[in-house]
Amino acid sequence: MRLVIQRVSHARVDIAGETVGSIGPGLMILVGVEQGDTAVDALWLAKKAAGLRIFNDDEGVMNRSVVDCGGEVLAVSQFTLTASTKKGNRPSYIRAAGHELAVPLYEDFCRLMEELTGKSVARGRFGADMQVSLLNDGPVTIIMDSRLKE
Repeated sequence: MRLVIQRVSHARVDIAGETVGSIGPGLMILVGVEQGDTAVDALWLAKKAAGLRIFNDDEGVMNRSVVDCGGEVLAVSQFTLTASTKKGNRPSYIRAAGHELAVPLYEDFCRLMEELTGKSVARGRFGADMQVSLLNDGPVTIIMDSRLKE
């Protein structure tokens, strides 16, 4: 699984002109699921994301997690994070997990984030054409891949 995590002042996801998820200060997380990913990957990434110390403390040092500062989370599925660009100019998505694996792992990741943060996780809609808007704070953007955990 791959995540792109952005520290945001606010973020939202719209589908067909309707806002389906929005947050104030916190984390906007794009979630990509690859073939072979498991619940172990979702758990590892959720723990890392919830504990990631990228929010400023009272001295202006990035030393607090989204949990520490009471921030919110918006998680949006994004299969394009699995793209391979090794050959040519057209990305290949052959590594992307199918719905039967990707949907449960995305939902599992969101549920785990809710447990770890103690707050409801705002979401996009899997497979929908979504418009995501955000104000990246910092900017702070972190990329995490569960296949690189060792």
